[in-house]
Amino acid sequence: MRLASFISVLALCFCLLGNGCSKGITRSTVAVVFFVRGNVVFGDAERNDFQPVTPKSKIHPGDTVRTADGASINLGLIPGAFVQLPGNSEIKVEDLRLTKDGNDTSERMLDRRAWIRLNRGRIVCSFSQSDKTASEFGITTGQITLKPDSDCLFSVWTDGKTSRATCGRGEVSASADAQPPLKIAAGYFSQWPKASKEPIAASADARAQMDITAALDVEPELVDQAAGW
Repeated sequence: MRLASFISVLALCFCLLGNGCSKGITRSTVAVVFFVRGNVVFGDAERNDFQPVTPKSKIHPGDTVRTADGASINLGLIPGAFVQLPGNSEIKVEDLRLTKDGNDTSERMLDRRAWIRLNRGRIVCSFSQSDKTASEFGITTGQITLKPDSDCLFSVWTDGKTSRATCGRGEVSASADAQPPLKIAAGYFSQWPKASKEPIAASADARAQMDITAALDVEPELVDQAAGW
């Protein structure tokens, strides 16, 4: 009887160990503050519980980040996904997760996921796809959902009723309810509700030109700050 019990316990241990080691371990993570300038706050919007952002702040999934006029913040969401939120903008961090190999002593990363909702204003996004790590990165507004199709640099703006996405490098995929996905290549933009079925050259719109100029100016700053992360 004791032998049977011992064998059962031993089998259970091997089973648990096998599951723990063979499957990735997923953990929620936090956004890291690279740089902050001016009045930027974060916290629980539903409770109106906010505190000032500092370089040591850890922004968790569920937190809302707001920037005042003239302020800005640079964030590292997950490895390879970096953003800048300029003044008069607001995002909600919906999901930040990393999955690591539990069977690897160095905890090799298997998967990374970051989802951000832009409530108002603008966000500039720099994304680099890893050759070995699956990545899911998305930005949503009230009108669209955007996902990078490759290494890319793009800007998203919304006032809550209208959204504009402009691509400065690479390609980003945009999807809206009841509409087929739209591919936006470098140098093009699209706006929702859609005025055109195809992306429009940014050179034809002053606001889109400013989107690209701002994104290209921000990217070296984000990459440089991310290098020390």
